[in-house]
Amino acid sequence: MDGVLVDSGAHHRHAWRALLDELGVEPAQADFWRLTIGRPAEEAMPLLLGRRVSPPEARRLAQRKRVLYSGFAARGIEPVPGVTAFVGALVRDGVPRGVGTSASREDAEALLGALGLRRHFDVLVTAEDVKLGKPSPEVYLEAARRLGVPPAVCVVFEDSLVGVEAARTAGMRAVGVTTAHTDAELLGAGAETTIADFEGLEWSSIARR
Repeated sequence: MDGVLVDSGAHHRHAWRALLDELGVEPAQADFWRLTIGRPAEEAMPLLLGRRVSPPEARRLAQRKRVLYSGFAARGIEPVPGVTAFVGALVRDGVPRGVGTSASREDAEALLGALGLRRHFDVLVTAEDVKLGKPSPEVYLEAARRLGVPPAVCVVFEDSLVGVEAARTAGMRAVGVTTAHTDAELLGAGAETTIADFEGLEWSSIARR
C-alpha cells in the first residue's frame, strides 16, 4: 500500500523522525527510515533504536508513531501517479485484486478509502491478519488464499526490499516500484523488473511476461 498505491512515504519519514526526536535518539544514518520500509512498526523498533525492545514497549512506541503519522497524513495524501487508472483497468478486465500491507487495518481502510481505492480491492490483508511481517511471505500467501488463486499466478507490486523478498518467497512474481529504493536495489532483492509509477502501464505488458 504505502509507496505503491499511496504516496505516503514523506509522512512516514516525518513521523519516524518525530518519534526519534521525542525519544532523544539520533539515527545512525541519514536514510534511517529505509530500515522501516515494508515492516510493521513494532518490528522496526529494535532496528531503529539499535537495541532489544520488549513487546509491550514496541507496541507502545508503534502506537505513538501511528498517532504522529496520522497528524502528518491529515495534511493530505495523494495516490502514486497513474495508480487510479491502472487499478480501474484491472477492475474492468476482471483481474482479482488484493492489498497485502504491514499497516494496521484502521490506517489501511482510512488511506485507501480517502483515495477512493478501497472499493476496488476484493481482499485487504493487514498487520492484524498475520503473525509475522515481511519479509515473511505470510501476508501475500494469505491474500492469495482469500482471493482463491494459487501463489504462482500472482504478481506483487512492491516498493520495499523486504516486500520483494516476501513475494518471491511466496512463489510470486514481483515488480519493484522505485518510490523508496533504486532499480538496482529492487532487482537485487528479486524483482523481475521495476517501474517508477503506474503512468501508462498496461496490465497486458505485465501479464504476458
